[in-house]
Amino acid sequence: MNITGRLTRDAEVRTTSQDKQVVNFSVATNDSYRNKQGERIEQTTYFDCSYWITPNVAKLLTKGTLVELSGRVSTRAWTGNDGEPRAGLNFHTSQIKLHGGSKRTESVQATAQTGNNSTAGKGTEDDLPF
Repeated sequence: MNITGRLTRDAEVRTTSQDKQVVNFSVATNDSYRNKQGERIEQTTYFDCSYWITPNVAKLLTKGTLVELSGRVSTRAWTGNDGEPRAGLNFHTSQIKLHGGSKRTESVQATAQTGNNSTAGKGTEDDLPF
């Protein structure tokens, strides 16, 4: 399965109890359709994503970056602090394609290509509604 969307926050690297590193991030996808009355309806779906291949990619996964992901979806259910049932979508990523995004991402990508760390993390964040 493939999804395309924008990161809603910077990626984080964490280490499991088995000393394996995983990159965690979230992606928002947008879809629109027209209802019976002809009104355009916008629908946003949020995916919690994980990537087990290499943690180095976390530097490129910053808020606002447009990505195309390949992988598989799973669901999870839990009870919120308010006692209400909740559900979420997890996307187990096997491949990531970057399609540009924030100025910060472009700066980090240029740094990765030149090997110069003096500009890493500089730039401005996109103003996103999520």
